[in-house]
Amino acid sequence: MLNIEHLTKRYGEKIAVDDLSLHIYPGEIYGFIGHNGAGKTTTLKCVVGILSFDEGVVTVNGKNIREDPVACKRDLAYIPDNPDLYDFMSGIKYLNFIGDVFGIPADVRQERIRRYADTFELTGDLAQPISAYSHGMKQKLAVIAAWIHDPKLIIMDEPFVGLDPRAAHLLKEMMREHCDAGGAIFFSTHVLEVAEKLCDKVAIIKQGRLVKAGTMEEVKGDDSLEEVFLELEAE
Repeated sequence: MLNIEHLTKRYGEKIAVDDLSLHIYPGEIYGFIGHNGAGKTTTLKCVVGILSFDEGVVTVNGKNIREDPVACKRDLAYIPDNPDLYDFMSGIKYLNFIGDVFGIPADVRQERIRRYADTFELTGDLAQPISAYSHGMKQKLAVIAAWIHDPKLIIMDEPFVGLDPRAAHLLKEMMREHCDAGGAIFFSTHVLEVAEKLCDKVAIIKQGRLVKAGTMEEVKGDDSLEEVFLELEAE
């Protein structure tokens, strides 16, 4: 579903991502872990086509993000760590805008919007301008917008930040259902307990370089994910 081969991204003399290779397959929830500044957000932005990169190849569902970015973006959804939505729009206008971009039929769109807005208890707020939304409400709206076009791959940067416990629980259920249906999810998080319980596989990045990756059992062994992460950070 997502192949990252020898990805390298530089900012002048600084190497933000250094020869990174990862493979995320259908059905997998793949966690991406590292300290602040390790290169997680840069990697995700390169993968979804927001940032250019210096070396390597990224393919989404068999399509090259450099050679056919539009086709890749049809197959994916991206939720940044701080959703930058159109504040002048109402919630429902924003969701319909996303529906128009992805060509979702009206009846399908309405059913999905109703279902997910009800799930996150946002239905009563969809007529309000996004400028009036709290951070948590914007995060919920971004999640709904990501899910309504039924992407094959969902990429998220710290998706649980700003969500209340109920909404976070619902999102985790949606993530599992999406992957059980054949989709894939690649997300960064600092919440190691969540990653340990939720992820099928995990990768740990340090100073732009991959230091450990594999199934959760392969990465953590008999220890907790937190213990493994702190040990790698100390080395």
